[in-house]
Amino acid sequence: MTRENAKSKKRAVLLVNLGSPSEPTTFAVRQFLKEFLWDPRVVNIPRFLWWIILHFLVLPFRPLKAKKAYQKIWQEKGSPLIFLTQQLVDKVSDQFINKHYLINCVMRYGKPSIRNQLDKYKKHKIDELIVIPLYPQYSSTTTASVYDEVIKYMMKWRAIPSIRFVSEYHQHPLYIEAIADSIKQFWDQNGRNELLLISFHGLPEKLTEWGDPYFDQCNQTADLIAKKLLLSDEQWKIVFQSRFGKAKWLQPYCIEMLQALPQQGIKNVDIVCPGFAVDCLETLEEIELENKKLFLQAGGQSYYYIPALNDSNKHVELMVELIRRDKKYERI
Repeated sequence: MTRENAKSKKRAVLLVNLGSPSEPTTFAVRQFLKEFLWDPRVVNIPRFLWWIILHFLVLPFRPLKAKKAYQKIWQEKGSPLIFLTQQLVDKVSDQFINKHYLINCVMRYGKPSIRNQLDKYKKHKIDELIVIPLYPQYSSTTTASVYDEVIKYMMKWRAIPSIRFVSEYHQHPLYIEAIADSIKQFWDQNGRNELLLISFHGLPEKLTEWGDPYFDQCNQTADLIAKKLLLSDEQWKIVFQSRFGKAKWLQPYCIEMLQALPQQGIKNVDIVCPGFAVDCLETLEEIELENKKLFLQAGGQSYYYIPALNDSNKHVELMVELIRRDKKYERI
């Protein structure tokens, strides 16, 4: 291939996030949860049994509760997860102006959908597709589900482009640096509490037994962040949030830790959620509002949530390097 042809190669990029209801109403939340929770990657229960549980025990009740949570964080621009992801993608796209890249934001559930965007890419006759799920730590419940959806739809294509799927970036140097810098900046502006909690979304513990690397990758990320910040073992802890149902999930549980810390004499904490690329329901409502309330009720005095990377310059730089295939990235 000549240099001229190489330059004209048409590449398309999907930056994929989880998704959100279209509006904070019971109907919209129910539609979103119906799609999300029916994904067999998300809920590992025999389909017939889960269909009964989902339609008779979950969907009649959970949407009302979830609607109230979404209403607490909804903004004029809409769902924070949607517009913050779009802002990130817009800034990333600006770094590829006049280059042969089509870069778009899509959601695994809801809109803008993976399928609709792939339809557009098909019309453009792209030569290469780069898929980056915005989940730094790989999980079969999130990353693998994105892969399933992309491949399932593209199986219908006659001309399939080259596909590069970024399955994780949990220890990418730019990612660790971006998280550490965001924490440092927050401390410079707001002061620093005595303990840093590094919180990740929880998963059923059995997934780790089945070979899901998520738990190990979360621990690796947390260790690297702590080392980058020069923290001693007493200055930070890892926790897991958003537990759902009665099954045993990854531990230690965030809520239990927050309720126990004041009794141990630790009444001032900061908390960061490096597994979330942008702020969303789990960070803005659960961590920043509800968990803060629980900590203060348990005797805590000072509690600060450190925002996600969102559309920060360091985050944009990381995404650009993932798209360009950063050759400096080596596993640590």
